[in-house]
Amino acid sequence: MKAVIPLAGKGTRLRPHTHHTPKPLLKVAGKPVLAFILDDLLELGVTEVVFIVGHLRDTMREWIEAEYPQIKGQFVVQEVQDGTAGAIALAEPYVDEDVLIIFADAVLEVDYGLTKTLGKECAAVLWAKEVEDYQRFGVIVTNDDGTMKEIVEKPSEPISKLANIGLYYIRDQELLFEGVRHTLAADPSPSGEYYLTDAFQYMVDKGARLMTAPVEGWWDAGKPETLIETSGHLLETGRGVIDVEASVEEAQIEEPVRIEAGAIVRGGKIGPNVTVEAGAIVEESEVRNSVVGADARLLRVRIHDSLVGDGATVSDFSGSLRVTDHSTLIGQR
Repeated sequence: MKAVIPLAGKGTRLRPHTHHTPKPLLKVAGKPVLAFILDDLLELGVTEVVFIVGHLRDTMREWIEAEYPQIKGQFVVQEVQDGTAGAIALAEPYVDEDVLIIFADAVLEVDYGLTKTLGKECAAVLWAKEVEDYQRFGVIVTNDDGTMKEIVEKPSEPISKLANIGLYYIRDQELLFEGVRHTLAADPSPSGEYYLTDAFQYMVDKGARLMTAPVEGWWDAGKPETLIETSGHLLETGRGVIDVEASVEEAQIEEPVRIEAGAIVRGGKIGPNVTVEAGAIVEESEVRNSVVGADARLLRVRIHDSLVGDGATVSDFSGSLRVTDHSTLIGQR
């Protein structure tokens, strides 16, 4: 089994943080989103991965090759941002067996064992999450036996609450790519994009059985507010820690927090749901529900629901903010 991971997007909803850092490398609870995915693949025994890259492609490739040398990566550039079907089409020359397709904008808790026990009559598995705000998602409408009937983008009526989360196992890769080619030969959407979900619909229309399966956990990391929420969830479920090489002096700590090696906290209050990454310095400050990047410095701030980039400096500020890497913000005392 191989994997395909589309990584070419610009991460516009996470600007300014994605000006210099690819969206999949933004951290939640001290770990890049992409690292959670690659760790899962290695545990599953998947080492051959096709990465579809674009925005900040060199940064992405250098990080993957340095952090995951055991992965045999094929890096393919998506020059034109023509949608998810366009991205997957680029992987066709490198996929000659069953394949996992994973979009790197969420942290997932998934039973991948289904890839090994799936009945031979099924061509694919689409994992889904039941949601209440179904209007925000493409939802999967199923038959009585749990197979896909259709995918409807952002329905106004509650025809289904099974959100399509961007995780797929494809056994019949030949039919998938046939569907992708069919999709690319048709007219694009009003936004000029071609959607992978149309290729799945093609497979269904050709008589293929695409099973749906529930995901055990799905935490979005595609927007600033959800990145912070996901980080907080991970702190609550095992990634909260105060490293023995961190320095905490006369500060009030409200769990859960993650204070990494080399970080210094002097006075003030930290938490709940705060990550202070390695080398950051936080002095005389109150921080809650926020991520403070590596080597950042906070002085006399009271912030909440904030993202502070690596190496950024913020002083004398109160409120919520988004500060990109290596920038400076000085408020008024």
